[in-house]
Amino acid sequence: MQDLIPTREIYWNISGVIWMYILFIITMIFFIWRFYQRYQLWKLGQSVAKIDQIRLRLKLVFQYALGQKKLLERSYPGLMHLLIYSGFLVLFIGTVLIFIEVDITKPLFSLEFLRSSFYLFYSLTLDIFGGLVLVGIILAGYRRIFIKPIHLKNKVDDLVILLSLLLIILSGFFIEGLRIGVTQPQWAGWSPVGNFAANLMQNGLDVSTMRNLHVWIWWIHLLFSLAFLAYMPYSKLFHVFTTPLNIFFQPLYPKGRLSKMELDDLENFGTSQIQHFTWKDLLDLDTCTECGRCSDVCPATTTDKLLSPMKLILDLRQHLTQVGVPMLKKKSSDQAENIQSINMVGEVVLEEELWGCTTCRACQQACPVAISHIPKIVDMRRYLVLEESRFPTEVTTTFRNLETNGNPWGISPEEREKWSEGLVVPRISETAEPVEFLFWIGCAGAYDARGQKVSRAMVKILNEVGVNYAILGKEETCTGDAARRIGNEYLYQILAEQNIETLNRYKFNKILTTCPHCYNTLANDYEQSYHVVHHTELLAHLIRENKLQFKNTPRQKIVFHDSCYLGRYNDIYDAPRDILKSIAGVQYQELPRSRENGFCCGAGGGRMWMEEGHPKVNHKRVEEAAILKAEVVCSACPFCSTMLSDGINETNRQEYMHNKDISLLVLEAMDW
Repeated sequence: MQDLIPTREIYWNISGVIWMYILFIITMIFFIWRFYQRYQLWKLGQSVAKIDQIRLRLKLVFQYALGQKKLLERSYPGLMHLLIYSGFLVLFIGTVLIFIEVDITKPLFSLEFLRSSFYLFYSLTLDIFGGLVLVGIILAGYRRIFIKPIHLKNKVDDLVILLSLLLIILSGFFIEGLRIGVTQPQWAGWSPVGNFAANLMQNGLDVSTMRNLHVWIWWIHLLFSLAFLAYMPYSKLFHVFTTPLNIFFQPLYPKGRLSKMELDDLENFGTSQIQHFTWKDLLDLDTCTECGRCSDVCPATTTDKLLSPMKLILDLRQHLTQVGVPMLKKKSSDQAENIQSINMVGEVVLEEELWGCTTCRACQQACPVAISHIPKIVDMRRYLVLEESRFPTEVTTTFRNLETNGNPWGISPEEREKWSEGLVVPRISETAEPVEFLFWIGCAGAYDARGQKVSRAMVKILNEVGVNYAILGKEETCTGDAARRIGNEYLYQILAEQNIETLNRYKFNKILTTCPHCYNTLANDYEQSYHVVHHTELLAHLIRENKLQFKNTPRQKIVFHDSCYLGRYNDIYDAPRDILKSIAGVQYQELPRSRENGFCCGAGGGRMWMEEGHPKVNHKRVEEAAILKAEVVCSACPFCSTMLSDGINETNRQEYMHNKDISLLVLEAMDW
């Protein structure tokens, strides 16, 4: 097996080994120093809750950092990244094994398996994965030069990275080819790419020339590899090291929950300076891969608004470096004052960017490295609202209506039960025994004409089936969803405390609601253990139990629009589809963007109460349904219903297309 041994003893002496290790140490000094610098910047952020659920966190790291699960959701870029990532991971391990036994005669460590037949498989594996990296590099270059994804910006850094990777891989293959050409080993076939390179060079080079070239190219390969390793933490490739950390430390509380502000204990409200973010928020900034996936799916970006989630993260990262480094150096008070004079909110991140967000969570769903965009946006909104009183003019009316009437429409609380006229609707205050469902009507269900139809439809269904339920009636008030996501945490907490106090007076098993925003706030934001059920879940359950009998067979082409707060926030996708598929005659089609990839209607994050310029988000959504020639755009959210109905009317499609809540379709199928 002697010919299996690498032939480095031909070229190496002890001085060469020493120089190699000196270069490696220098490389690691640059690498560690950069990592330490960024770590110091992360420490400027606020502390976070104690890290728990270690096993789950490690599982997520293996799935999403090492296993590339999120990246593979998109075929081309996913495959490209997987080829480069997996190939370099294997090559790195292989290089380390060779590196620590560089001098066969006097090895620093003993790796006896390199002297055995296992070396054959070892050599073949390195060749295969080296080839995969080369294919990945070609795919990456083609994508950037010819495909040119709109939100993927080409920078000098990208060119340096791709060319460096290409040079390292090609020089590695040439080294292997020269080694095979000189030694003519019997196992050359186990290194197919290297053997191919050897055959090319043997036609024009003698053994002596190949021996000399091997030495020079080996050193060039080593220098480029070490230089690239030192460069990585100074480039976008820093995410290779921060991604496992970011995924491990990601918050594991419900996706729909926002952090609670302890209003009595805070010196500042919201986030106006970089150090007001948590250290995990700052780690987020250094983890961004600049892949553009978040901006690709953002409804604001798609409709030409100023907000681009990727740009926001990169702007904050640049700002962290700009102000964080001087803060760490503790420069003079004058310089510190100049640093603090930079307005993060208003200059680094424009107010128009913050108000453009619908909090649809598409950016976070698409992000392969677990960056939390929305909490940062809401925290900066909190600063604008609570400290600066700067927000869109029309929101002033919304806040006033919530404060005085407990609903964003500003209608008197005395009219909260008006929707139920002519129906038998039990009030929980009048029931002696606990009820199965407390039916939370919500502001839209009580005051909005479209929402009232849904409330009435659900009451008819519940009464028909004999579900044990009751409503709060006039005791109900807004959950505070819009106030909280606009940034008025103070108003939200007032509304939440009022509702929690009311709910705790009564006995019920579950809360039933037709509004995903109410669902999310009651289930995730309120610090109580409420079991909340969306009306699509209950209807689907009743259908499975054969408690709903359909007599009508509507012949309609129907598409279902996923509410962001029902789907991406709370993972309720199947229930509404199960309902539609159970109604005979329905011709159901999926929208191009659906389920986890559903496109927002434009109403979330308080946008329901703000003006929007053209092009509008809801118009984009209606256009998708029109392409499929849908007659009914079905929804399961009062906000979505409003936006879709408006979009249909504003695009002059009302003659052949309309919006309908899923409960109304069920009622029609029951022949009511």
